Amino acid sequence: MHEWFSPRSVGGAEQVVQAIDRLLLRKGCNPEFAALVDGESTRPGSWLYSRKIKTSLVQSLPWGVDHVQSYLPLLPFAIEQIDLSDYSLVISSSHLVAKGVLTSPDQLHVSYIHTPVRYAWDQMHVYLKRSSLARFGLDPLIRWQLHGLRQWDQLSGARVDCLLANSRFTARRISRYWGRRAEVIPPPVQTERFRWDQARDDFYLCLCRLVPNKRVDLVVKAFNQLKLPLVVVGDGPESGSLKKIAGPTVKILGYQSRGQVEGLMECCRAFVYAGVEDFGIAPVEAMAAGAPVIGFGKGGLLDTVRCASKGAPSPTGVLFPEQTVASLMDAVSWFEEDRLWESFSPELIRAWADRFSVAAFSSRFEIALNDAWQRHQKTCAIASSDPGKL
Repeated sequence: MHEWFSPRSVGGAEQVVQAIDRLLLRKGCNPEFAALVDGESTRPGSWLYSRKIKTSLVQSLPWGVDHVQSYLPLLPFAIEQIDLSDYSLVISSSHLVAKGVLTSPDQLHVSYIHTPVRYAWDQMHVYLKRSSLARFGLDPLIRWQLHGLRQWDQLSGARVDCLLANSRFTARRISRYWGRRAEVIPPPVQTERFRWDQARDDFYLCLCRLVPNKRVDLVVKAFNQLKLPLVVVGDGPESGSLKKIAGPTVKILGYQSRGQVEGLMECCRAFVYAGVEDFGIAPVEAMAAGAPVIGFGKGGLLDTVRCASKGAPSPTGVLFPEQTVASLMDAVSWFEEDRLWESFSPELIRAWADRFSVAAFSSRFEIALNDAWQRHQKTCAIASSDPGKL
């Protein structure tokens, strides 16, 4: 069970689904998919081409496949209408509503949580400040809808038998918002895509979707003042505003192909990130390419970056303490003035990144799945033999 399958939305969450699918196929299973909408099973070239995907009522709504998020108020209802009663095991990959699918006590539901709904909880105010709908006077209505979504998000989190989180940060958010414990299993990163032994250039790289919570504006402003070369890769609603504030040393490249991204990561001086990530696949990809990371010391980066300033053995980057231009400038200035890039070992950085590889994820997930299945089978056996023992 995944939120949606669409060529317009392919990222870390979809990599998790693909890795789980391959694991189940290797184990002799024949997994089937369900999602709110499906735009992939009929697209030649997609890894989901010709696969069976059960969808929701949103599939038949106008522009539903390409703009499923526009139906946000309807999505909790829509996910609950998908009938999965024929399956003994349900695995959901959820960052919005997928975990809310209805299951029975006889079914095992394991949910891999990428994040509790960001814009309904702690990042609501960040989204609303830059929301075009809020600027049109719809702020009270949006806040009311998000209030209802928070209630449903908490209730649906209680339905899941086994919760898995992509980072300690996400696990803490699950504990805070749902009152549940989650086991941490980092998501799969395709570390094998990158070479770590390429010659380094003098530019810094920032790569992500250009949306408000990524705080690329802080990165651009910092490098404007530092007058150091920065390359920004990605597209999104913040693209226009970032181009307006970019100084002469900052290049906004927009979307780049897979090969171009690999080349930039393999030769940048360092990868810079100022957002709060639930996990953060791009920084790990940069480390797989041998590049140190300069990132905001909060969220998933605390799991993935070994900070030089904290005396970590074989450091892989530098974490700055405050989400401000000044704090980022201090970190980059230290990195430049002390020529820290010369003290980082690209080979050791890559070795650290390999701890988050696809193979590592599959091994951890298989162990967690087997444990959850055994507990479920034991509970069902006790219930069927002697209900009084429950």
